[in-house]
Amino acid sequence: MRDIEALKKQIEAIQQKLDSGSSSAAHDGRSHVEAVIAALDTGKVRVAEASGSEWTTNIWVKQAIMLYFRIMEMQEIEVGPFIYRDKIPLKRNYKELNVRVVPPAVARYGSFLADGVVLMPSYVNIGAYVGAGTMVDTWATVGSCAQIGAGVHLSGGVGIGGVLEPAQASPVIVEDGAFIGSRAIVVEGVRIHKEAVLAANVTLTSSTPIIDLRSASRTIIKGFVPERCVVVPGTLEKDAPHGAGKIHTQCAYIIGERKLSTDLKTSLNAALRDFSVSV
Repeated sequence: MRDIEALKKQIEAIQQKLDSGSSSAAHDGRSHVEAVIAALDTGKVRVAEASGSEWTTNIWVKQAIMLYFRIMEMQEIEVGPFIYRDKIPLKRNYKELNVRVVPPAVARYGSFLADGVVLMPSYVNIGAYVGAGTMVDTWATVGSCAQIGAGVHLSGGVGIGGVLEPAQASPVIVEDGAFIGSRAIVVEGVRIHKEAVLAANVTLTSSTPIIDLRSASRTIIKGFVPERCVVVPGTLEKDAPHGAGKIHTQCAYIIGERKLSTDLKTSLNAALRDFSVSV
């Protein structure tokens, strides 16, 4: 594996040439682009990385993914009786990765699946990172560049949005031990902190008000869910324009905290029981 810092400089140079009007820069730098995607596929590089409590987006890695789409050509992909036509090949070597993949789950090349991941019939896009022991349940989607931690449960039908463009935009991040309930949607770079619980049908965008009911002040936050918080869907009543009456816009409520416990399953069950949360 070539030096990561050298790859970073090469991708940035290719992008600079493209921005300056070169039409051949991506193809001329093909080997560098392919090296980055191979590193993504094996987890040697990531779209975003944690340093303490902060996350940093590796813009050059996202640039490499977009360059990869430029250089790849459409091809037919045969999977048993099924035939697909796409630019990006499918991920392979699940046995060596110790990953369980239930048909017809699909993970694209350039996504990373850590030891013990389980993919029920679901989809994982290029650039995504899925941590050890995480369950991606039936019809859940992990979008491009999303960062999913270890021991996470993405319940049936969960939509984790992809954030590929612009390159500087932060991806969706779901940290270790979080539980995302059925049909919940997390998009636009929202960050779910460790061991948080989202009830079924919660929708979080970067502008969704998240109202904290744990204190009388009812603080409103946006773009993240704090550690171990239990979040349920809700609405806010507002006056409609031009005297058209009342409307209800979407929000989410923090109704409590998942208890500290060395047994996270016990902790989760307690949270669901205490707050009557549907997942």
